[in-house]
This record gives sequence, C-alpha cells and structure tokens, in this order.
Amino acid sequence: MAVEVVTFGCRLNAVESELIRRRAEAAGLADTIVVNSCAVTGEAVAQARQQIRKLKRTRPAARVVVTGCAAQIEPAQFAAMPEVDRVIGNAEKLHESAWQAARAALGGADGADTKIAVADIMAVRAMAPHLLDGYQSGLPRVFVQVQNGCDHRCTFCIIPYGRGPSRSVVPEAVVAQVRTLVERGHAEIVLTGVDLTSYGADLPDEPKLGGLVKTLLREVPELQRLRISSLDCIEADPDLLDALTDPRLMPHLHLSLQAGDDMILKRMKRRHSRAEAISFCDEVRRLRPDIALGADLIAGFPTETEEMFAQSLALVEDCGLTFLHVFPYSKRPGTPAARMPQLDGRVIRERAARLREAGETALARRLQAEIGATRAVLIESPVQGRTEHFLPVSIDGEMPGTVRRLIMASHDGARLTV
Repeated sequence: MAVEVVTFGCRLNAVESELIRRRAEAAGLADTIVVNSCAVTGEAVAQARQQIRKLKRTRPAARVVVTGCAAQIEPAQFAAMPEVDRVIGNAEKLHESAWQAARAALGGADGADTKIAVADIMAVRAMAPHLLDGYQSGLPRVFVQVQNGCDHRCTFCIIPYGRGPSRSVVPEAVVAQVRTLVERGHAEIVLTGVDLTSYGADLPDEPKLGGLVKTLLREVPELQRLRISSLDCIEADPDLLDALTDPRLMPHLHLSLQAGDDMILKRMKRRHSRAEAISFCDEVRRLRPDIALGADLIAGFPTETEEMFAQSLALVEDCGLTFLHVFPYSKRPGTPAARMPQLDGRVIRERAARLREAGETALARRLQAEIGATRAVLIESPVQGRTEHFLPVSIDGEMPGTVRRLIMASHDGARLTV
C-alpha cells in the first residue's frame, strides 16, 4: 500500500482520512503511514503516540506523517518524536499542496524545525466542499461534511483549538454532493460536523441546519435515508424539528448534553439547562414518537459532587435516552476546567462505569420494546444491519447496501436478531 491512514477519534476524522489518503497518493507519496490524530482526551493523544511507535517498529522503512487535532495543538511534541517525519496541520491536511510539500520535505534535511507544516487554524475562515467521489460503490452509509470548527468555548474542550472557527459548506454544494452520492447507489447519507447545529452562521443569509435538511429532502427525492450526527439541543432550529416528521429523516438523534446538573452545566459553559434538555427530548418525542435518542455525557467533571452526578445519572431516564457515549473527564491543559479542583481518578472511573451500566440497561430496554416490530434495516454487511433508529441487527446472508423490511425476533442485550 502506497499510503496507509490510521484514524483516531470522531466521524469527521474518518471522513477526512479517506480524502487524506487520496491527496497523499495523488502527490506521489509512497510507503507512508499517516496518523490522523484526536485530541478530545489526554488518553486519545497518548494512544496516538503509542500507535506511532508501534507502527514504526512494524514498518521501520515507512515514513510517518502525523496530522489531525492532536498534531494541530501539539505539533512540536509530535515533531520531537524520532519516529515522526512530518507534522501537518488540520487545515492543510485536506489540500494536495500540503502533501506535495511533504513529499519534497521527506527527502530533505532532518530536524524538528523542518518537520512542521502547521498554520494558525484560528485564521481559517472558509470551508471548501470535499466530495469523496471515490466512495466504494454499494457502501451503504456515507458521510458528508457540511461544517467544521467551533465558536463556543466549553471549559473542558480543547477541540476549537484543533479545528478552528466554525465554517460551513454552502447549501448548493451540499446538495450537489448528496445528489452525486445517491446517484452512485448509496442508500443513507449522514451529515457531519464538529458543531453541526451552528451550520450556516458564517454564510450569506445565515441558513440553518433545518433549512439545509429540508432542502436536501426536497431537492434529492431519490435519497432514501438522511441522518444527522451529534447536535446541540439548544441550537436546534424550528425547521429541523419540523423536518423530523419526514420519514426519510431517520428517527435517531445524538445530543451533546454532557451533564444533567445545572451548576456543572454552568461550570462547563454549556448553553442549555437540565430543564431545557428534558423539554427538547419531550418535544422531539412528541413530533416523532418512536425516535431513539443518544447523548454524550461526561463523568467526574471538576467539582462534581455525588448529588450532582446523580442528576446526570437520572438524565438517562428523564430524557428517555437509548444510547450513551460516556467520557470519563480528561484534564486538557490550556482549558479553564484544568484549573478547577479536580476529582480523584478512581471516583471518575467509578462514575463513568455507573453511567455505562445505565446506558446498557437503557439499550436493552429499547431492544426489548422492538421485538415483533417490522423495521427498515440498512444492510451494512452480510452479518449486520441498522434499523431506522440506528439499532444494530444481526442478520445472515443479506446483500450489503440494500434496505430490507425485517421483523425483529429477539435480542441479546446489545443487538437485535431477525
């Protein structure tokens, strides 16, 4: 393989990794490993460093290039690693010119100063559409990046410094991308971004995410299934809520809730209250009674008492959540939360385990409620599919890329079976 890309972190990184591979190969790089890193937690950064060392031991002759959020935030630390030949910034990684420069530099002088090609991400103000026109035909679910960056400053989060300010792809370009992908046979499109519900604030006329969703459903009638990734409930616009009544918009939302206690939410510098989160979930369930809701929750944020944590734990029931993505709090140097009184690591891990247990119970309850229902299952592989609600289904011998109406017969606590 001329270029191998190893991906850490979010869906956005996964989308960008395929583009990176194509750009790097087009630039003529050979025998090169690209590590597309994540910085959301200290553990993610440590894992990237460990993987770099392992990859170099496995393929000592290969060149190693590091990019992604961790590389953007800590370029000198990665450049100082003897295994690393080049560090490329988060904005530069999507442009072939950066990979052409990397190819030239990899044959030049050694030294950390020559390794780093990282510009000021905060100066990036526009976002070009990046259409992956080479997606494998028949791949059932594909992602379209419509937004990048974040203008908010949650006290625990380092990602704005890795991704830069919020910027959006113009609606016309998004429609063109989605139409092309649908014409190539992809059954489900997922709209992705770092702060998806801030979509459009930087564009002329300031379009909203809901308007984009409605435009896609109207302008691309052949689109079978549209899904949106993580969103901020306080920024959801009326058109987005209205679009939930369209059966082609999948009845599944993943919410950036983070906590269930108002004081912790305030210290996180979140923009919603506990009551607003619950009200939002009640409203979307009124509009789409069968909707499945997931959420990001952080366990062990600085100053969190047991009583405050109990409010987060209760949010699983109060919001009717089905899926949980639990983050044990990770201290990120340079963030305001890192200067707050920290909790003992054992307390953080114990609370995260309790949240995960609550999530497993909630998922099992939803799976049990699905027994006997007929669902439209997107076949992802010969052995697994996903319902409209993103519930995993074990299958046997179905054709990937198709949508089949199947009766749910049982479950094993983690997935449905037919």
